[in-house]
Amino acid sequence: MTFEKTTTLPPAEIFARAKRFFAERVPQTAAFPEKTGPTYLLLRGQGGEEITIAAFDANGGTRVRGSTMLFDHALDRFLSTLPASPEEGQ
Repeated sequence: MTFEKTTTLPPAEIFARAKRFFAERVPQTAAFPEKTGPTYLLLRGQGGEEITIAAFDANGGTRVRGSTMLFDHALDRFLSTLPASPEEGQ
């Protein structure tokens, strides 16, 4: 499943928060960084399942797109913790 959100945070802060969130706040299904770059983060978790998060500039903020097959609820919950950009609130 794919989720999207526009936030006021820069990509580096989004990825730092994602690393903490998936390691600490979802202990029964934790996921840890496997690959990372300036615009993406790949986390690997239980059974080899992955969470892919990409972040790129968008009007009024940073567009975040996350994809996963197993971690739907956790990914949706993580994105809900990010501050929304003014454009997304409209």
